[in-house]
Amino acid sequence: MSYQNANYSAFYVSEPFSESNLGANSTHDFVYYNMLRMWKGEDNSFPFNDAHDKTYNVRDGSDWEKTLKPRLHTRLDNSKNIILFLSSITANSRALREEMNYGIGTKGLPVIVIYPDYDKKSDIVDSNGNFKKQIKDLWDKLPAFRDNMSSVATLHIPCTKSVIISALNNEDFMVNTMADAEKYYYKP
Repeated sequence: MSYQNANYSAFYVSEPFSESNLGANSTHDFVYYNMLRMWKGEDNSFPFNDAHDKTYNVRDGSDWEKTLKPRLHTRLDNSKNIILFLSSITANSRALREEMNYGIGTKGLPVIVIYPDYDKKSDIVDSNGNFKKQIKDLWDKLPAFRDNMSSVATLHIPCTKSVIISALNNEDFMVNTMADAEKYYYKP
């Protein structure tokens, strides 16, 4: 049995993807994943344990069925949750569909959804605690997430460091101590 102590980051990148040169650094969602890595590099106590560091890297030319998909599964098998970056440019890619279907549907991993386009808690929900239309519209961009999220606890947060730290430390969004399968948010 593997240890489930990593945070699996799921983010959209256009396919094929190369982490080299400017391509990766100009990819909106990938930049925010790198932001978590940077915060961890600056402060080892930052509560991010990168699942992508747990296996060797793969390249664009790798075979989907023989290499890429099994690597995603291995990383998700070792994870306690999924950190999903969901933004205006997120698209329904094959990798994101597999990450959501396997991570949520098969492994039952809770999801911390970070919305890079928003920086306030009040951007996520209205004063009555209802998710705003612009947030629900983002769910529709990724049907594998939208259709599976009712089976696990999901925490919806803006892209703010202090809120991200609280979410990463919150045991209600770790697989072995997960809260009830509902949509959660931090009150504005």
